[in-house]
Amino acid sequence: MKNASIISNVILGAAVIVLFILHFTSRPAPMSSEANLEGTVAAAGDIVYVQIDSLIEKYDMFNDLRSEFSNKAQTIEEDLKKRGRSLENDIKDFQTKVQKGLITNLQAQTQQQQLQARDQELQNYVQQKQLEMSEEEAVIYRRVFDALSTYIAKMNTEKQYAMVLTTTGTPGSILYGDKALDITDAVVAGMNDEYIKQKTGK
Repeated sequence: MKNASIISNVILGAAVIVLFILHFTSRPAPMSSEANLEGTVAAAGDIVYVQIDSLIEKYDMFNDLRSEFSNKAQTIEEDLKKRGRSLENDIKDFQTKVQKGLITNLQAQTQQQQLQARDQELQNYVQQKQLEMSEEEAVIYRRVFDALSTYIAKMNTEKQYAMVLTTTGTPGSILYGDKALDITDAVVAGMNDEYIKQKTGK
């Protein structure tokens, strides 16, 4: 029985978890914005926009969720490494016993089947954790965008903008926007206020 494939599968699984960690701990460079709370001069009826990458970077709820996600991902990574090392050691021990003739052929067959079953269980576990982390990542972004949509609807009852568009640091739906129409900072400030109220229950 080859243990190289088992080890490589565990390492690959751990590497995917590490990518999740890096994705959530890396800080993207937001588009430069000269607009601030006082500098925003968009008026009712204007078409305004929000820089999503900048908003996510500054939104307290996302940062809290990202921190929780990263901690969980690191725990899973350590768990995968531990399980992989345990299986690897048992395989080496099995191979040593076979080479030295310390177990019968029947015992060797039984133990090999058990190790193969553990290998498959570990691979399934790795895939399960990868799926869980992917789903949690999607949920985090959905929660952020739901909060954004809710706040924009509330804010616009007063501001009365004709349309609120979104853009990101990469080429998106908006190729150019007047900084006076960038309401990102105002939206972030309002969303953070709402989030603080939710956390404190006030």
